[in-house]
Amino acid sequence: MQPGPTNLITDVHGLKVGQAQNDALKSGTTVVTADKPLTASVHVMGGAPGSRETALLDPDKSAPGVDAFVLSGGSAFGLDAASGVMQGLRKMGRGFAVHTARVPIVPAAIIFDLINGGDKDWDNSPYPALGEEALQSATAQFNLGTHGAGAGAMSATLKGGTGSASLVLESGITVGALMIANPIGSVTTPGEKHFWAGSQEIDDEFGGLGPDPRSGLGRDMKSDKITAMMRQANTTIGVVATDAHLTKAQCKRLAIAAHDGIARACMPAHTPMDGDLIFSATTGAKTLENPNYELAMIGHAAALCVARAIARAVYAATPAKNDLLPTWREKNGA
Repeated sequence: MQPGPTNLITDVHGLKVGQAQNDALKSGTTVVTADKPLTASVHVMGGAPGSRETALLDPDKSAPGVDAFVLSGGSAFGLDAASGVMQGLRKMGRGFAVHTARVPIVPAAIIFDLINGGDKDWDNSPYPALGEEALQSATAQFNLGTHGAGAGAMSATLKGGTGSASLVLESGITVGALMIANPIGSVTTPGEKHFWAGSQEIDDEFGGLGPDPRSGLGRDMKSDKITAMMRQANTTIGVVATDAHLTKAQCKRLAIAAHDGIARACMPAHTPMDGDLIFSATTGAKTLENPNYELAMIGHAAALCVARAIARAVYAATPAKNDLLPTWREKNGA
């Protein structure tokens, strides 16, 4: 397996990503969409999720496809970003047909970034407008780090952000992940130099430092974020996608497997205070020849992409006024 041409989720042909953020707010929104509905599912492993339209992604529910996914800052307020995306999709004539009406299907998930040093003293929620702006900007190219929903994200000891990665399997199937790294846990080992996901790095995509050579890691769980934020809620959320033709039930299995990537990149992961959630989707372009084996490999690739995307999010973060935590580059003089 090798990364796709851009090492982004949009290496899955047909996917587009849009981002919008407000620098004063220290928050933003990211949208993943395509020109036609995506077969999709979801799996939640955090104890404090914030989400919208996730139940309809269960394999036994009748919703046939998803028009867009929304990842947003703003905690529960950020779920309003999906309303802006729905409005934008409606203008495009997109949505599930119900007689003469069309209803866009837009699942959403949020991170908690309400006390990250940004100006949150709004009269009207900024998130619907951010959602529609992100949708309108959707293309195959997008920025990592302090952008979109990751604009105000933080990990335990460093600034978080938006990350992405991809892999192309030997069969030609492409798998990609887009993650918003805002965990209560750390993404780096003590000292904030080496990434927990270091053993899975490809082509120096987050510094080329490799794994931390020390043994016995994982016992000291210092969190500057907990101190700075007084034990507020957190989350790592994202979307994994492939061009393999999967059923809704197989997408569910893909989302479950992808969570291994969070556990490999964040220490600890899936805590009662995190809202860890991964959406899964497929464009359905490529038929599986050996479904059980290939689905296993797609899930494995997704977990690798998730871990790498989380590390890339922190590695690419940039400093801004009133930040509560340093970036990886500031901490390491890079």
